[in-house]
Amino acid sequence: MNFEFSDEQKQLRDEARRFLEAKCPPAAVRAILEGPEPYDAALWKGLAEMGFLGVVIPEQYGGLGLGYLELCVVAEELGRVIAPVPFSSSVFLATEFLLAAGSESQKGAWLPKLASGEAIGTFAYAEGQGQVSPKTIQLQAANGRLTGAKIAVPDGDIADFAVVAARTAPGSDARGVSLFLVDLTAEGVTRMPQETIDPTRSHARIEFRNTPAEPLGGAGEGAPIISRVFDHAAVLTAFEQVGGADRALEMARDYALERMAFGRPIGSFQAIKHMLADMYVSATLARSNGYYGAWALSTDAAELPEAAASARVAATQAFQHCAKNNIQVHGGMGFTWAFDCHLYYRRANLLALGLGSQSQWEDALIERMRRRNAA
Repeated sequence: MNFEFSDEQKQLRDEARRFLEAKCPPAAVRAILEGPEPYDAALWKGLAEMGFLGVVIPEQYGGLGLGYLELCVVAEELGRVIAPVPFSSSVFLATEFLLAAGSESQKGAWLPKLASGEAIGTFAYAEGQGQVSPKTIQLQAANGRLTGAKIAVPDGDIADFAVVAARTAPGSDARGVSLFLVDLTAEGVTRMPQETIDPTRSHARIEFRNTPAEPLGGAGEGAPIISRVFDHAAVLTAFEQVGGADRALEMARDYALERMAFGRPIGSFQAIKHMLADMYVSATLARSNGYYGAWALSTDAAELPEAAASARVAATQAFQHCAKNNIQVHGGMGFTWAFDCHLYYRRANLLALGLGSQSQWEDALIERMRRRNAA
């Protein structure tokens, strides 16, 4: 089985890399980290003009109508430059929820705006500390109105709309959770930015007070839709993490070759060699699992649940490992604000929690493999 990308997809990768290296150097990331703007609006506009925001959106809704393999390619390149834009929120989550459960009118209203960059979307899920699941959802939905609060909503301070998980039946049964489409400029919405380890990707607490909401999908169908969309997002995020891991490895390698100690490059010392080798192994393993996940996603294979969890776990481990060791290879300078190592360390830790913790995905992988083996 050939998991390699086609020549056309490699060409797309090269095009995306040239664009992002030109438009998103480390200085652009630092400008968002240190400045008042929540994201790079100019880069976001450029991504829309290149068509990257609408890769999998059908042409009838203003997208390119390509496939998930092409989106994986773009995600990897965005991860390499740790782009300070709401791409994952808008493309991996909001767009996927609309494609999975949206009505024709909902798709017609929002997908063209998502593809053009005119609108930013997100998914509001968590309500408190700890593991998030449909059973922990308590935000209430009744008579087309929402009341309650969501925390740590990615890009919630800048999003135009959100897909919101809310409870439509009392108790903690997952079957009582439904999805709603909410215009975040509507009445009863209050947004408060929240600090995270990576300020280049903003988050917010959103409160809903009798806020009008439109059902997305059928009543009580929220849990299976969330699970499916998260599997898609896990593969796409894995490629973003693989891109970040590879770039962190490259940074460490380059520094090890140019930094001199005791009259020779530090890369010639065995301890540094072993550290770089370990980084390479973890990044390569993550890429291998990512390719498996990309195949399962692009073909809608029955193995997608296991492949998505495998990709998520391996990529999370690799990015955190490479980002941490990149700092170690740089030594004392790696801990300073002047070097870019911390930018990747911040993003690695943020992405590690974005769709649920690593341990949560490890448990999911074990359970999914057990069910498949028992079938």
